[in-house]
Amino acid sequence: MANPGFRFGTVGAPASMPPRPGGSVGAVQHLSGLGLGALELAWVQSVRVTEATCAAIREAARAADVQLSVHAPYYINLNATSEEWPKSRKRLMDAAHFGNLAGATDIVFHPGSYFLRPAEEVLQTAIPRLKGCVEELRRAGNPVRLRPEVMGKSAMLGSLEDVLSMAQEVEGVEPCLDFAHLHSRAGDGSMNSYEDWKRVLTRYRRALGAASLKRLHCHLSGIEYTPKGERKHLMLADSDFDLPGLIRALAELKCGGRIVCESPVMDEDAHLIQKTWERSVRRLG
Repeated sequence: MANPGFRFGTVGAPASMPPRPGGSVGAVQHLSGLGLGALELAWVQSVRVTEATCAAIREAARAADVQLSVHAPYYINLNATSEEWPKSRKRLMDAAHFGNLAGATDIVFHPGSYFLRPAEEVLQTAIPRLKGCVEELRRAGNPVRLRPEVMGKSAMLGSLEDVLSMAQEVEGVEPCLDFAHLHSRAGDGSMNSYEDWKRVLTRYRRALGAASLKRLHCHLSGIEYTPKGERKHLMLADSDFDLPGLIRALAELKCGGRIVCESPVMDEDAHLIQKTWERSVRRLG
């Protein structure tokens, strides 16, 4: 892969994937053929996969040199009521269990909602629950990293400060930096410049250490937003997102890891991101 520092890919199979062999194995092989090196398995509705299928996915990814993560089901809420939390917990733990069997190293999930409560209060519930999940995974010998995602609406648990707090408090937890969500969360598109992204990454490094910048897990796309935040994903070219500014900040801070795309035509924008990164790296020498 001619992309030092980052692997690039998609969240789920792109629409360009041929019908055969299909499934996650087909997606791995298709992305590899496109010159992309990362796939986030989009288990966003439920985790319905057998151990045999996981073994096939793992082997396909190993053979194709494609790195895997999982996007866990949407219906997870670290701030759920005590009655609802066991269901959320099972969704996250199933994604982590079967994701590990499939060869995924990182499990991305939406952390939930504030339900109109202060963030500090919600984190007092969320962090112990997350810690309990990680402790159970480690007792089972499961090494996956749990990644609460930065969310695109201010009503949702998942500000940059929220996910950094979770990571600081629980070993084995690190954020999923969704740059489109960071751009849209305030509702005015205000986070969208080289200087803004450099401040975000510097804050991340200060919270989690310099080595954490080498293993970032990022989502990226164009995005449409309202005063309440995220509305829908867009192609980067159809949005106001400053891709060169972000890539410059990532390159100058010598970041690495994975960037997976969620644009409507994911593989097209994944290539755009990859090429922009490679040009920036060449400029920096």
